[in-house]
Amino acid sequence: MNARHYYAIALSGYLGLFCLLMLWNTVISPPEKLPVALVLIITVSPLLFVFRGFLKGNLKSCSWMAYLSMPYFIHGSIEAYARTERLLPSLEVLFSLMLFLGSTLFVRHAARNK
Repeated sequence: MNARHYYAIALSGYLGLFCLLMLWNTVISPPEKLPVALVLIITVSPLLFVFRGFLKGNLKSCSWMAYLSMPYFIHGSIEAYARTERLLPSLEVLFSLMLFLGSTLFVRHAARNK
């Protein structure tokens, strides 16, 4: 596999995680005690910090995207352990791992080819 394949994995992990978080917090299971806007700001806005550079394939932005995916992995793992319904947290774990591994391997292979 080359760097483009790893970037495609990272991008699909990002888009899956973004869509999952948006749907989970608005349509599927909106929060009862907090405003939806506040929950979206807390959960989705970290993904938007380096999105522009990530789309351009900037290596530093892709590295940061890998770091930013780890709290989502931890959150999904804790939610999957604590809840009876495990589909949404398991998807969060899957997408965050795709984002982490794809962006990490993309940075590794793209830096090697420069």
